[in-house]
Amino acid sequence: MSGIKVDISYSRGLLAISPIIVFLIVYLVTSLIFGDFYKMPISVALMIASIWAAFTLKGKSISQKIEIFSKEAGSSNVLYMVWIFILAGAFAAIAKQSGAVEATVDLALIILPSYMIVPGLFIATCFISMAIGTSVGTVVALTPLAVNMAEGAGAPVPFFVAILLGGAFFGDNLSFISDTTIAATRTQGCDMKDKFLANIRIVLPAAAIALFLYCLFSPTLESAPQPSGRSLWLVIPYLIVIACALYGITVTVVLLIGIISAMIAAILEGISILDIFSIAGKGIDSVGPLVMITLLAAGMLGMIKSAGGIDFILKILGRNISTSRGAQLSISLLVGIVNLCTANNTVAILTVGSLAKKIADTYNIPPRKTASLLDTGSCIVQAIIPYGAQTLMAASLAGISPIAPWQYLFYPQILILCLAISIMITPKRKLHNK
Repeated sequence: MSGIKVDISYSRGLLAISPIIVFLIVYLVTSLIFGDFYKMPISVALMIASIWAAFTLKGKSISQKIEIFSKEAGSSNVLYMVWIFILAGAFAAIAKQSGAVEATVDLALIILPSYMIVPGLFIATCFISMAIGTSVGTVVALTPLAVNMAEGAGAPVPFFVAILLGGAFFGDNLSFISDTTIAATRTQGCDMKDKFLANIRIVLPAAAIALFLYCLFSPTLESAPQPSGRSLWLVIPYLIVIACALYGITVTVVLLIGIISAMIAAILEGISILDIFSIAGKGIDSVGPLVMITLLAAGMLGMIKSAGGIDFILKILGRNISTSRGAQLSISLLVGIVNLCTANNTVAILTVGSLAKKIADTYNIPPRKTASLLDTGSCIVQAIIPYGAQTLMAASLAGISPIAPWQYLFYPQILILCLAISIMITPKRKLHNK
């Protein structure tokens, strides 16, 4: 028996969801034509789709359509997300400029014995990505180190790049200041701590198995990389943020505490207050495109919802979903398919977030579980596709083909199995009576 019953015709439903199709076509077709998935700005594709959404929304005046768009884009949930993006951008920039990333790498190199340096790269990358909240930033910071390690071991560079990519996505998936975590938790209305606890049950077994495989296939380094000499106490701001978040403190307060601790570290490193403010400003500016994407996506989805698009998708899905397990699988596949088309996991989560919440509410799936499915499902696809920003950046810095690391991407491949198992072992839940 279907748990979703809505009355909407196919013609009206297809017209209602057409803005999503327009967005994907504009972005995907342009990217394929130019052979570059970053040639077409996502914000432009969303703007075109939003304009089309206004045309498809029947029975409303222009001013009413603008009001619907603005109300959804300016909702408290979306603006709270924007505030988190801004604070996270400032914290990440200050901490990085003070030398916290290099200090974290040094800590790993000092603690780990030489025979553990290679699997240690995976562990260090996991922690660094979780601390700084960005897989791209982690890849940029650590790829040169990974290449040096590969050359020192006389091993294939793609093997080390794959280790780096796996760790970067593990940490980004769990980070309390990651774009994907913020988007997943805010769209589902759950606490970051709850999402973390639900998520780690899926990703930790995958990481443990991947670590074992990296240990098994680890080559011996002829010369171990040397620490940069950064003060190890510079890691403290990252540790404070992780500890406060795990303790359950509100994320905005966590980030403010992180910013203050990062500023103190920067001052002790000889950076002036004015320079710190300048660094914070650049960090805030760096999230500008993400803020714009968030507002455009929220406004467009608001008009789609008003036109009955969400109900139509639920009607289609409802024919094939009869249990909470099927609902979870659908959510995972939806975010994965959108990520496959956009090559951006945050955008994928924002695109299907409201739909995922409605499915979850219908099938009594806890918000923490839905947020975990969204983040993990998009993470898997983003890690595997050779045209994702992280893979392209790592391949460029390492001087290899973006496809070369694929055969060594143990972590995301194992994560697929762990995600499937987590869905299969979910107890059957009764539908909400609505």
